[in-house]
Amino acid sequence: MRSPLAAQIVEWKVAPGDQVGVGDLLVVLESMKMEHEVRAEASVRVIELRYSVGESVQAGDVLMTSESVQPTGRKAGAPPPATVGRPPGEGALRADLQRLIDRQAKTLDAARPEAVARRHAQGLRTARENVGDLCDEDSFIEYGALAIAAQRSRRSEEDLIDHTPADGMVTGIGSINGAVHGPERSRAVVMAYDATVLAGTQGMRNHQKTDRLLGIALEQQLPVVLFAEGGGGRPGDTDMPIVAGLHVGTFASFARLSGQVPVVGIASGRCFAGNAALLGCCDVVIATRHSHIGMGGPAMIEGGGLGVVSPEHIGPSAVQHANGVIDVLVDDEPQAVAAARRYLSFFQGRVPGGQAPDAQALRDVVPENRLRVYDTALAMAGLVDVGSLLPLRTGFGVGIHTALARIDGRAVGLMANNPMHLGGAIDPDAADKAARFMQLCNAHGLPMVSLVDTPGFMVGPDIEAQAQVRHVSRLFVGAAGLRVPFFSVVLRKGYGLGAMGMTAGGFHSPAFTVAWPTAEFGAMGLEGAVRLGYRKELGAVPEGPQREDLFERLLAQQIANGAAMQMATTLEIDAVIDPAHTRDWLIKGLAGAKVRELGTRRFIDTW
Repeated sequence: MRSPLAAQIVEWKVAPGDQVGVGDLLVVLESMKMEHEVRAEASVRVIELRYSVGESVQAGDVLMTSESVQPTGRKAGAPPPATVGRPPGEGALRADLQRLIDRQAKTLDAARPEAVARRHAQGLRTARENVGDLCDEDSFIEYGALAIAAQRSRRSEEDLIDHTPADGMVTGIGSINGAVHGPERSRAVVMAYDATVLAGTQGMRNHQKTDRLLGIALEQQLPVVLFAEGGGGRPGDTDMPIVAGLHVGTFASFARLSGQVPVVGIASGRCFAGNAALLGCCDVVIATRHSHIGMGGPAMIEGGGLGVVSPEHIGPSAVQHANGVIDVLVDDEPQAVAAARRYLSFFQGRVPGGQAPDAQALRDVVPENRLRVYDTALAMAGLVDVGSLLPLRTGFGVGIHTALARIDGRAVGLMANNPMHLGGAIDPDAADKAARFMQLCNAHGLPMVSLVDTPGFMVGPDIEAQAQVRHVSRLFVGAAGLRVPFFSVVLRKGYGLGAMGMTAGGFHSPAFTVAWPTAEFGAMGLEGAVRLGYRKELGAVPEGPQREDLFERLLAQQIANGAAMQMATTLEIDAVIDPAHTRDWLIKGLAGAKVRELGTRRFIDTW
């Protein structure tokens, strides 16, 4: 037997006279600080060992002489036994592997039953339970599980391992909706602050973990889901000499994802300060009814000399839903996770066409009485695949509905004026809601459908005190940069600048602008147009029934002139259609229109 390399003899496993079989270990050599095993290639009896332990040999040197014998025991050609490092006893684990398993167990909920019990007593789930519910079974791979709080200078390592698992944050990559969208399109970065560990605060190590995953999300273009519950920055980390700790890069890294990948934030319980700042950067915020969200918790408020308040008085969900912070309000964490899965599905690709709603029902959505209010949400639901409509920001800007849905399996964004609020007039909150929704759809390539029924932008001294000019102009500036197909359907009122704002800036800007037979058009509300345009004629008639009769006759004339079919004769709109045919129009329009690549156009938001 010759040496396979230049090395030093570490240990002989045989002696002269020993009989060995194929694969038996003969000698251990050391080269470049690494040990190499040399095993028997045939069944032999050892005659002589040529070198002693500690001696050096060169490649090709004869280490041992032997003579052939009949094979015994294991058959020639059988694989060598895996003996190195194996503890005694059948099925026993190596010591190093057992140490790893024991250490990993310390990171799991089972290692802290009391903390988990307190969480469950509050009606809440643990971070790991939420991550497990969100991700497809056995799909989550965890990054940084063995991290502990950066407090070695003040606490023992055993204490940190026991009480600061994963430094209070679970981070990794998992599959969401993989059964529908496949393994590649379903991958997502998931990060969950653990409120049972140091109140879910942001520590040095979990900032490092966050930054690591955010970099991967940007590089691989993966969606991000953040469970944001927690109390903000943690002052107790002492392993790094700092003064204010303001060199953290997490917030800038998180913000860079905006418009690049879908970013979902989930809030349950208390979400304050730095945790809330990350939540506010998300495309969509899903929150439970018992959540509290604020840029400062009780300690920060009291420290700023602003009084003593309880957490329950800071940013309750009812307030944050009404002001637009919360996009989707749900009852509990299971519903929040379900909403996140559903929301992400709209950005994961097309699915087979779903069940179509009853098209005939659309004919009765708009009342025959042109002054009667109705809910345009019924029109939205009547156009999309059954069960696919996901309303967003329902508590804010109620003058415009916004929602994600599918039409024949293709994800789209829908917005619609709400005649039940200000008659459908667009106020500042509604304009902001619609403008941001356009940005969301444009960033992630979702075609848009706009259902129009508005008398225009809201006017008057009170509304102008709210910077109406700037807010409503966002619709025009945002629409000018759209790269996604845009389709407009005028249900009833299509008046003035407000109608133009709902049609991507003008009636010929969309891929098509069609109207239902109930639609009526004008440069302004027809009643106002008659009173202004015919002021002299009306003033010449005595006040009373005679003047009212003249007004009604002039109004009827304006209604007839502004009717949908009259608009179609001058090509100001593309067609007047049976409401029952609207979904078919949209399916055909979506089949032909394309999403353009993201351009380099820059604009300055008007607000």
